[in-house]
Amino acid sequence: MGETITITSSDGFELDAYLALPDGTPKAGIVVIQEIFGVNQHMREVADGYAANGYAALAPALFDRVEKGIELGYEGGDLGKGAGIAFNELDMKTTLQDLTASVEHLTSYGKVGAVGYCYGGLMAYLSACNIDSLTCAVGYYGGGIAGNLEQKPKIPLMLHFGELDTHIPMDDVEKIKAANPNVPVHTYNAEHGFNCDHRASYNAEAAKFARERTLEFFAQELS
Repeated sequence: MGETITITSSDGFELDAYLALPDGTPKAGIVVIQEIFGVNQHMREVADGYAANGYAALAPALFDRVEKGIELGYEGGDLGKGAGIAFNELDMKTTLQDLTASVEHLTSYGKVGAVGYCYGGLMAYLSACNIDSLTCAVGYYGGGIAGNLEQKPKIPLMLHFGELDTHIPMDDVEKIKAANPNVPVHTYNAEHGFNCDHRASYNAEAAKFARERTLEFFAQELS
């Protein structure tokens, strides 16, 4: 369904992105923001899923700033490698530049939303605070949001968290709720990564409910 394209950031850097288009005219655009594992098979499948729902979906390879073509698995040293790249090697400023370029690439299809998972959930929150051309955003189990609450979303935002997530304590989720009383924050009886059917923590019921809420949110905000 999709293909790899190149987009150019505001500083001239070129990064790869996976673009999935629906049959017929897209009703809007969605930037799919990767986990710490790169734009791997799962993230391409997520983009394909949003394309199947009628959206032009673009998953930028944010790790290209460090190394091209990074696709990691979910076990062993890959977790540490991905976390190291995301939180130690990437510069938040240039990552937001690359996400802004991704949003602007999709504006030819109409309004643009973003959805991010794990590291991408944090970046979805920060995108909602910093990217003026973005219409709305959804974050799944974004680690680090509680440490960035001085930044406030400027656009409609929805967040999903797992109540059994050992990476994001519920105390942090409560802080996020308190700091953003107008943001719908949904929690599920699930672990971190519950949306990813390639991981042991996959929870089909939680993933279904979160996806239904996300699609309803996008239908409302991107129409």
